[in-house]
Amino acid sequence: MPLSIRPLRPVRRRLGVLAFAALAGAASAQVPGAPPQGVLSLAASASVEVTKDVLVLTFAATRDGADANAVQSELKRALDAALAEARRVAQPPQVEVSTGNFTLYPRYAPKGGIAGWSGRAELVVQGRDMAAISALAGRITTMTVAGVGHRLSREAQQRVEADVTAQAIARFRSLAGELAKQFGYDGYVVREVSVATGGDADHPVPMLRAGMAAAAEAAPLPVEPGKGLVTANVSGSVQMK
Repeated sequence: MPLSIRPLRPVRRRLGVLAFAALAGAASAQVPGAPPQGVLSLAASASVEVTKDVLVLTFAATRDGADANAVQSELKRALDAALAEARRVAQPPQVEVSTGNFTLYPRYAPKGGIAGWSGRAELVVQGRDMAAISALAGRITTMTVAGVGHRLSREAQQRVEADVTAQAIARFRSLAGELAKQFGYDGYVVREVSVATGGDADHPVPMLRAGMAAAAEAAPLPVEPGKGLVTANVSGSVQMK
């Protein structure tokens, strides 16, 4: 009886189908599925009070007149005289002197047209020698004190940054552990986290009106620095386990 041989095409076709299915299954496993479960986002912060150690005084002069060049010249003379007085005690970083805004603008009449010119010049004195800086308020006579403020020096902020950052991180970890337990988990692992630190920003605020300048002449300006905050913020997410 003759030997019959069956064709192998169906087997090959079947193997090809299985191979394609296996590849398709592997590809589908790599496709991102649903969002991960048990991810918790949270934030914590800590703050430390530090005495503000930098005094910032802003001196200003204002002038009005019919001629723009004349107003500008008067402002320049007032600024030059104040600068000369301030430079006598300048000693960075204890006392630093810099010019501020210098503006000149027209004044318009009710019926239109320029009726005159007004201008303002500023001088900024700042540093850690508060006694020397406050004494300038009585010696600078061509400008008046327009603003006073206190801020933290970078050195003062850096002295406590490490401690306040450690406190914020400890609070973040403690909070993550407590919340994970409340959600029924045993613990957590950190997914991502960011840490940021900063200090109080304190800009000079109005202190004296121009009409009070005469009373302030030859007398140091009384100042009280107060407290500033150095803050650390920790935020991120954890995977609860």
